Amino acid sequence: MSLLHSSFYRFTPLADPDALAAWLRERGAACGLGGVVLVAREGLSAAIAGEADAVRAFESELQASPGFAGLHFKHNVCERRPFSRFKVSVKREIVAFGVPGVSGQAAADTHVSPQRWRELLDEPDTVVLDNRNSFEFKLGRFRGAIDPGVAHFRDFPAYVEAQRDAWRGKTVAMYCTGGIRCEKTAAWMQAQGLKVAQLDGGILNYLEAFPADAAQDWQGECYVFDKRIAIDAAARETGTTAEAVFTAPEDAWRLARARRLDPET
Repeated sequence: MSLLHSSFYRFTPLADPDALAAWLRERGAACGLGGVVLVAREGLSAAIAGEADAVRAFESELQASPGFAGLHFKHNVCERRPFSRFKVSVKREIVAFGVPGVSGQAAADTHVSPQRWRELLDEPDTVVLDNRNSFEFKLGRFRGAIDPGVAHFRDFPAYVEAQRDAWRGKTVAMYCTGGIRCEKTAAWMQAQGLKVAQLDGGILNYLEAFPADAAQDWQGECYVFDKRIAIDAAARETGTTAEAVFTAPEDAWRLARARRLDPET
């Protein structure tokens, strides 16, 4: 049995998130999938997994739905099912940024391909910024990356504002796991007067683009929000446990959440 993990998102206005959520639940169950899907008026964010044919059938149905034509899916093969159930939730935002009025509107000319990203890492006027929480950075990062030292995504804006003047005239090349956090921050950072480059599709897209030598640029492991916990530069499950990742007392709730993803442990 070939198991496939697929992650994707799209910022698109949804008039009836509840109706879309109901449809997603029905189709996910029919395809025998597991996963976590968030739906809000600003769009959709998801990570799903199952038998490869079933995942691709689900993706085709979603792409045929209004607002989701051409949706990009980031894939990697799994040795076991990453999710025990298929959960669809309706939220106020698909990713909470903490700055009123900021949505996932596309920023102008900020997306860069994995190939261009590799070049940016070697350019002297590049600031490589990790747009994730500090526990994720400690597990793995791109070479030369800066850890903003935040415990929550909503703390990220204050860090950027504190560094803004020092970064003027440089390219702030930022990345996150799948690209969605950078979508929230890119236009806002441009409004702060910064030159921004965001890795299109995030770390997962980079690993998929360079299956043979991603380790040239990616150091360590990438935290993934499912039962696998972490993958290496070849997108393979590493065996790292949630207990090894969440050692700080303030991360007890994250440890509890990770354990709920894998009730068999």
